[in-house]
Amino acid sequence: MVLNRRRGYDIIKNREATISPIDYMQYEVYYIMIRKIVHEVDFCVVGGGMAGLCAAIAAARMGAKTVLMQERPVLGGNASSEIRMWISGSAGKPGCRETGILEDIQLENLYYNPDKLWPVWDGVLWNAANREKNLELLLNCSCCDAEMDGSRIVSVTGWQMTSQQWHTVKAKLFADCSGDSVLAPLTGAAYRVGRESKYEFDENISEETADLKTMGNSCLIQARKLDHPVKFVSPPWALKLTAADLQNRRPNLQSSGENFWYLELGGNRDTIGDAEAIRDDLLALAYGMWDYIKNSGEFDADCWQLDFLGFLPGKRESRRMVGDLLMNQNHITSGGRFEDTIAFGGWPLDDHDPDGFWHIGRPCVQVATPAPYGIPYRTLYSKNIDNLFFAGRNISMTHAAMSSTRVMATCAVIGQAAGTAAAIAVKYGLSPRGVYLERLNELQQTLLKDDCFLPFVDREISPLTASAALTASSHTGDLELLRNGIDRVNHIYGGTEQSASIPVGGYVQYAFDKPEELSELRMVFDSDLDRRTLPGDGVERSHSMRANTKPDSPTMIMPKTLVKSFRVDISTDGENFEPFFTEELNLCRLVRLPLGVKAKAVRLIPLAMWSDYDSAALFALDVY
Repeated sequence: MVLNRRRGYDIIKNREATISPIDYMQYEVYYIMIRKIVHEVDFCVVGGGMAGLCAAIAAARMGAKTVLMQERPVLGGNASSEIRMWISGSAGKPGCRETGILEDIQLENLYYNPDKLWPVWDGVLWNAANREKNLELLLNCSCCDAEMDGSRIVSVTGWQMTSQQWHTVKAKLFADCSGDSVLAPLTGAAYRVGRESKYEFDENISEETADLKTMGNSCLIQARKLDHPVKFVSPPWALKLTAADLQNRRPNLQSSGENFWYLELGGNRDTIGDAEAIRDDLLALAYGMWDYIKNSGEFDADCWQLDFLGFLPGKRESRRMVGDLLMNQNHITSGGRFEDTIAFGGWPLDDHDPDGFWHIGRPCVQVATPAPYGIPYRTLYSKNIDNLFFAGRNISMTHAAMSSTRVMATCAVIGQAAGTAAAIAVKYGLSPRGVYLERLNELQQTLLKDDCFLPFVDREISPLTASAALTASSHTGDLELLRNGIDRVNHIYGGTEQSASIPVGGYVQYAFDKPEELSELRMVFDSDLDRRTLPGDGVERSHSMRANTKPDSPTMIMPKTLVKSFRVDISTDGENFEPFFTEELNLCRLVRLPLGVKAKAVRLIPLAMWSDYDSAALFALDVY
């Protein structure tokens, strides 16, 4: 049949109510060919992993009209239910848990998802983005083209497989948070692949000779213990493993942290171009591993059932963008002290052999790093594309440095920094580099105000906070800690207590010499960054989710130290107070409450805790 091109166009144009089957076929064909939706925004983020999600939320919250283009149906990337790698970062070191937007998300997950169920986690991530009024989500939309004007990106275009239509996003600024740096080949952005020679940057964990090898991909396994035996019949294409194959990869089903991350392949190939073949090999390996566990007789696995095996590999490394600064191993091991610190890391230098599972010996080599070490802003934007940010495992790093910064909690705080910088760039009409040259202090102070910890960078106190009279009904600890600019306990501050304790039902207040125009009250509560969120004050692993599940796997609880409800009162004369705002269900460590009133005093009253504690620890109270 020859399709009538003119007829198909007319059907689309006129939206005829009654059409013949042949006409309808023509309508369908030309609808798909012609249908293109154009979005004009301030900021476009490509990639919806933890870095991209936090970048998009940060920019949207600051008023930048933002689009987040994500090729998968769910957010989170490696942390999503499709791959199921929990979020790791610096939290194993005292006082080093990543806060900001990531902390908001993880506290919400404790409340809505106490049993750590992956489908519920997907919903928590989706809601975090969907509720932002300045953020539009384009899920199932794969970025596949870019329009350039010299060294500037004009637009990117993605194919949305569910709606079968093209989405073109025109923006002032773009961020590649795709992990694979998909915008590099589409825009000509400078990038690197593989391992540097140890001589290029004097890195002692690097190779003698540079190569194109990377860390590999993994298809993760999750298992569930039942109260009765279950069988497993291996598919014919699964690998037949031997005891020798498992010599350095011994599974531990008794650990809730066993997710078989070491089932890793592909680092000696192209993790992008060979992705499908690598996936097939990983599936054969993963099914072979479970077959060996169940049927070799070496493991007490009769009651264990295969609960999940990921068909979408988690990826550790591919392209890395090149910015104004290329961070290397020595920057990290020396403590990462930069004038333009905008995030921090603390994971070890964790380098996996490109041969992955078939490497004879340990699956990875880990070298301890100072925690926290700073990460500079100059690693977050392109050196040759004028309006391109990037965040996640693809920032401007050597292979050795990336082996530490690639973990998702670190990627998340990097993402928040990139999104914040983008909003500042939009506000002042600047390029990413222009923010570094002209608005670096504003970027750092905005991040600190949004509860992002920056090593060795002090948070500035508002003049109104500094000059007010600070009093409390009663308290434990120095009240002046509430306005010293330090919002956590960390060894950088001597590891000493940095919070004041206010009794539940008591108050802490600022009073002013005369009525002042108050715009905002900022509160930082104690969300227990060490996470004693197991029943009985047990310390949770640092991750939001778990791998293996047993019948007695614990249900998580909210941090006992966190304020559950509070009230803010306002006084216009300094003596008589009226209720202004009450929060009955607080899930946040950072609360920024808009005021918009003229008052002579403002008072915070903790009303209840997420436990039977009778006092609330407060790290900061700031008034603007």
